[in-house]
Amino acid sequence: MTSGIWTPTQEGPHEAFVERFVKVIAAFAEQHGVETPLVEVELADSARFVLERLDPEPGNGMVTLHVHAEDDDAVDALIVPLGSIRRFELRKSPEQKLERFGFNLRSS
Repeated sequence: MTSGIWTPTQEGPHEAFVERFVKVIAAFAEQHGVETPLVEVELADSARFVLERLDPEPGNGMVTLHVHAEDDDAVDALIVPLGSIRRFELRKSPEQKLERFGFNLRSS
């Protein structure tokens, strides 16, 4: 029986996961003819964020989600356990909307 408390592990390699994730997004963008697809992430607690970038750090079962902040009080980045990510959603959207939102393939 588990306690429900998450503890860090040495799972990985996180770099390989992030690299494959970015390749999937790049392929989606190419297939749909968009430069910056809209990528949303949903966490286990049902919180949803527009993802700008995903980093494999700090590791030990955790990654950093760089998210679009809608207002000054919103977070800019979240460090979460990989297991807390419920799903990613990819959308093609009009490029003008993506000037403010969207996954940055160039800096990954």
